[in-house]
Amino acid sequence: MKKVKAFIFDLDGVIVDTAKYHYLAWKKIANELGIDFTHEHNELLKGVSRVRSLDIILELGNINASQEDKNKWLIQKNEDYLSYLVDMDESEILPGVMPVLKYLKTNNQKIALGSASKNARPILEKTGILDYFDAIVDGNDVSNAKPDPEVFVRAAQLLNASNEDSIVFEDSVAGVQAANIAHMNSIGIGEKNVLHEANYIFHDFTTIETSFLDQLINN
Repeated sequence: MKKVKAFIFDLDGVIVDTAKYHYLAWKKIANELGIDFTHEHNELLKGVSRVRSLDIILELGNINASQEDKNKWLIQKNEDYLSYLVDMDESEILPGVMPVLKYLKTNNQKIALGSASKNARPILEKTGILDYFDAIVDGNDVSNAKPDPEVFVRAAQLLNASNEDSIVFEDSVAGVQAANIAHMNSIGIGEKNVLHEANYIFHDFTTIETSFLDQLINN
């Protein structure tokens, strides 16, 4: 009889690559403000809330803005971002993710989403994988951004799992730190030099073997 663990997935950059759409939407606003927004700058926004992301961009351009202007730009950014999501389908799911989700489901493991995105549910619907998730905690459900572990702790609670029995897949430093703060098993998806605080690191899901998943389940 296999143990039952809680597997919690971040969304952007882990399950789907919506990061490119966030980048395009932020770049459009930055360019309108006369800021040359690069992919390197975009790394600063990973795992960060929309409000904080705008503040970072304004800091890059040394721009002081009224709350009214900030609110306008936040709405504009989200509308631009959502316009990119209209045509999303299962082809947007990152390589190797589906075999992992299917293996966990087949082995009766609990699966949750823990994401800062406020558009998590429509993205899971459009990509056809909503039914894989036993619980969803997104930006509409939490008040604290990563590295605060609130999003992961709430996901574990919804799965009736302890933090120690929870495994988190993350592509951001803040997300890995949040999992570690909560005493969860952190799996970094991305570059080793960036995600070195994670318990385990994989370049992407294609390099995760079922034997490793069994190890996580049975430990």
